Amino acid sequence: MRMLATGLGLAALASVLAAAAWWLWPARVLPADAFARLYAERLDPPAGPVDVYHLGHSLVGRDMPAMLAAAGGHEWAAQLGWGASLKNHLDGEVPGFDDANAHDRFMPARQAADSGRWPVVVLTEMVELRDSLRYHDAAAVLAEWARRFRRGNPGLRLYLYETWHHTDDGNGWLNRIDRDLPRLWEGRLLRGALAEEGVGTIHVIPGGQAMAALVRAAQAGAIPGVSGERDFISDTIHFTDLGAWAMAMTHYAVIYGRSPEGLPARLPKEDGTPAGAPSEAAARAMQAIVWRVVTGYPPSGVAQRPDGDREGGPEADVQEAPPATAQGAGE
Repeated sequence: MRMLATGLGLAALASVLAAAAWWLWPARVLPADAFARLYAERLDPPAGPVDVYHLGHSLVGRDMPAMLAAAGGHEWAAQLGWGASLKNHLDGEVPGFDDANAHDRFMPARQAADSGRWPVVVLTEMVELRDSLRYHDAAAVLAEWARRFRRGNPGLRLYLYETWHHTDDGNGWLNRIDRDLPRLWEGRLLRGALAEEGVGTIHVIPGGQAMAALVRAAQAGAIPGVSGERDFISDTIHFTDLGAWAMAMTHYAVIYGRSPEGLPARLPKEDGTPAGAPSEAAARAMQAIVWRVVTGYPPSGVAQRPDGDREGGPEADVQEAPPATAQGAGE
């Protein structure tokens, strides 16, 4: 029994050390200077509507792409899942597949990649992102999806949609949004994928950064009739209609390279019914905030403001929880 207990203890220690090794010594990533050079030049704004394919989960949903399409005047399709990682989509083992894709805009991801039909593709990774990186090989899978879509259409524009974690996260929701962008989304996921061959440039839709900036502005009283995160998040992670509208504005600003200021406050859901809408004054304030976020973030591919300052809070001196030790469910 003592030998068995010792063996189990050593196995547990080995597991802890492996987790620590993964966290402290990540796989090969694109060097920081090369990463910065990749986004030194802006993308030219499209001359007109560009059709968009979305691959992801419930932080994409059906309604946000529909709102974006109504704003941009383009067609769209998607493959979604419940808490699905990009690896789930690659392996064909997508949680909640039937329910999530029971709509007229569904197109299988492999068909979408092979068709070359889509000039813009938006990829969304599972959160908890640390679990996605560790258990779902997220950087390598992001690279593989990039290669697959580029084989079908070498000239497409490929985007990674940065999202957010649960609002009740022990590290603080806004703190995690600030910290996770350089450390996880860029430092592990994006730079890991970009280090592989045949990937090309992947630009970023800074959804988490826009959400954080909007919440902070609302808390400061800068958005008429909007007070804070509960206006944007319905539970601890999924967006309300207002949150979906905000993400549609963020996608529009990045994909079209234009300010969303002046776009309609009232947009339709996927089923054609009107989504809950901000007031005109709130819409204008939110659109200006979104544009400031996008034009302060070079990986968006959008021409940057002269001051070039990122929105958000400080990144330094944020205490980080240890990496998760079990597979995350995602959202």
